[in-house]
Order: sequence, then C-alpha cells, then structure tokens
Amino acid sequence: MPREREEPRVVIVERGSTLGAFLWGSLLGAGFALLVAPRTGAETRRLLRARSRELLDAAGDKADELRQLVSDGYERTKERVEEGLETARRAVDERRDAAHDAVDAGRAAVHSAREELERRLNESRATRSRVPHRAAEEADSE
Repeated sequence: MPREREEPRVVIVERGSTLGAFLWGSLLGAGFALLVAPRTGAETRRLLRARSRELLDAAGDKADELRQLVSDGYERTKERVEEGLETARRAVDERRDAAHDAVDAGRAAVHSAREELERRLNESRATRSRVPHRAAEEADSE
C-alpha cells in the first residue's frame, strides 16, 4: 500500500481577548514614546492637549455627520412608509367604491327583475281571468 503523505497540522491556541493585549501594548508604547521624546514635559503636555482637542472636535464632527445621516435616512424611510400607506388607503377606497357600485347595480337589477316579474304575473292573471269568461260565452252561444 502506498503511504499517504502527511500534511503538517496547525494548532491554534486562543488565550483570552486580544483587545486587552492591544490596549496594554498601546499604553506601553505611549509611555515609551513619552520617555524618549525630544520635547520637554510641558511641551509634550501642550501638544497632547492640542491633539486631544483636535481629536475631540473631529469626533464631534463625525458624530454630527452620523446624526445627520441617520436623520436623513429616517426622514426618507418615513416618507416611503407614508407614501405606501397612502397608496394602500387609495386602493382600499377604490375597492370599497367598486363594491358599493356592484351592490347598487345588483339592487337595481333585482328591482328591475322584480318589476318585470310583477308585470308578467299581472298579465298572466288578466289572461286567466278572461279565459273563463270566453268559455262561458261560448257555452251560451251554443
């Protein structure tokens, strides 16, 4: 039997969260950068304050943009929903009107058929009441 070629196996071991390691690494890097910085402590603090204000302003601007995007999306969605509701209302109104028209047409047809039936019934009664008179007249004349 030919020997199957064994491929190396890779084992991945996960240990906790990588976010914690990232934060610790960031803090250590920032601390080291402060230690070897060519500026004085006062200059570094001033630069840090200025940079943090810039970042805070940028974050505020991005938050305002996000708020505006969400608001615009909400308004567009609201308009679409209102248009859909209006379309549905119109369709319901049209179908209700069509149903009323159909009921009215049915009532008119029933009324017309009833009048026609009553007219024929009256004609039939009139014809029947004349037939015995003719039979009596014919019997008298013989």
